[in-house]
Amino acid sequence: MKSKRIRLFLHSCMVGLCLVAATGCRQSGEARRAAPETAAPWTLALAAPVDHLDVVAGEPMIVEHPGGTLFVAGFGASRKSGRKTDEPTLWKSQDGGMTWARVQVRTETNGAAGNSDVDLAVAGDGTLYFITLVFDEEKGEGGQISVGVSKDAGVSWKWTRLSKTRFDDRPWIEVAPDGTAHAIWNDGKGVRHVVSRDGGLTWKEQARIHPQGGSSHLAVGPKGEIAVRVTPASAAGDKYDEGVDLIAVSVDGGVTWRKHAAPGTREWNPRDDFPVPRWVEPLAWDERGGLYSFWTNLHGLWLARSVDQGATWKTWRLAESPVVAYFPYLIARGRGELAATWFSGWTKTWKAHVARIDVGEGEAPPRFVEAPPFVPDSWRPNPSWPDDPLIHDTAGEYLALSFLRKGGLAVVSPIKNKRENRYGFSFWKVEERRGELPGSK
Repeated sequence: MKSKRIRLFLHSCMVGLCLVAATGCRQSGEARRAAPETAAPWTLALAAPVDHLDVVAGEPMIVEHPGGTLFVAGFGASRKSGRKTDEPTLWKSQDGGMTWARVQVRTETNGAAGNSDVDLAVAGDGTLYFITLVFDEEKGEGGQISVGVSKDAGVSWKWTRLSKTRFDDRPWIEVAPDGTAHAIWNDGKGVRHVVSRDGGLTWKEQARIHPQGGSSHLAVGPKGEIAVRVTPASAAGDKYDEGVDLIAVSVDGGVTWRKHAAPGTREWNPRDDFPVPRWVEPLAWDERGGLYSFWTNLHGLWLARSVDQGATWKTWRLAESPVVAYFPYLIARGRGELAATWFSGWTKTWKAHVARIDVGEGEAPPRFVEAPPFVPDSWRPNPSWPDDPLIHDTAGEYLALSFLRKGGLAVVSPIKNKRENRYGFSFWKVEERRGELPGSK
């Protein structure tokens, strides 16, 4: 959790000037995307959201169980109830996202502790993993990582405390094809890593992935390859390791790691979020073993692919952005099928975005199509003028999304509207529509 995110919108004028200056600029070695002239029509349609009102679901995560049940986790219930820690909050839908019900994940007495960052993962056999962070709002620091495991689609749970260390922060969890579960987080002294090879019954800590930096993201490949994004900031932003901007890859289950510089360029600032807010720098693997990195900077939206486990990269600029773009997220499946989200702008220009990206076998530019932008119902007080009307809030540092088994995409955004007493999350369905090439009939 990044405790200092309230400065996000304080530098809008300066950002605008930077963007004007940056228009048309291109980094050396970064290929600008040009849309193929022969591409068939391709659009994304965004359906009206299904709003589920309950408690705040900050920075929600979504997964789909092999049986078709959708699960959404989020945090923020403690801020509404007034408790310092609450049970982690999880919801499920058995009708494709039309209706949702709270999942009982047990109580703090049973080890279910969490009031901040969450992640979800599902194994091929249906085992559901739910990792959580306990964050002390008064101290502005994390202090515990726990993981819950369910073998029966959320009916019963076993909880394990993985760490109780000052500055614990930003946990992630993924499952390899062989069923091995990998979890990472940071504690101000580098990135920690634990594994479970018995479906979450026991967990074993491995050597630290890196002695510095933050646990920005985790992805597991088709042969059990692990990629971890390590960035300068950690411990909820209280620690900053200058120059740490890398991708660590392991092909032996996390025993050894090869570390490579991240592709592309990013504007890092150890003191605040200017000029581009950053926290999660997402990674994803496709079934061919391609590793993808997606990021934003003052020059727009960027995608890079490595076919040699992070050693070398091919980079494309997907699009420019007329206003600052930030907080990207990325998922992949199949043979180069990707989906991404990000935010752009501030106050009156603030929007959320979702797009589909297709990447071929060679070095041809990817096909990129974006759905109409949308505005989540999430707000916060203006930190500089608290008596002014509420302003839009990302309520987290990414927008989670998932490919759906029956087709299309699902995106989840927080609902945090104190003015109308609305709390919960919105479930957005995105349908992909492809046409035919002219003269193909």
